[in-house]
Amino acid sequence: MDLSKPSQENVEYMIEAIKTKLRMASGAAMQASHFSSEKYEDIKDIYDMVASKERFSISEVEALVSELGKLRG
Repeated sequence: MDLSKPSQENVEYMIEAIKTKLRMASGAAMQASHFSSEKYEDIKDIYDMVASKERFSISEVEALVSELGKLRG
């Protein structure tokens, strides 16, 4: 997938990948369609950080979920 171009499809892909990697129990509450491509760069930054790490502490997951919550449209 070419994530270099901002699109709603790419936003939804990245949100789903973040949810999967973080094994988010509240994943259903964070629907990819609630995120706008207007926040693409911020979402991509979070996606890149999540993709680069193997494991996350509980506090890291909470911080990431909080940041994603701020980006919801």
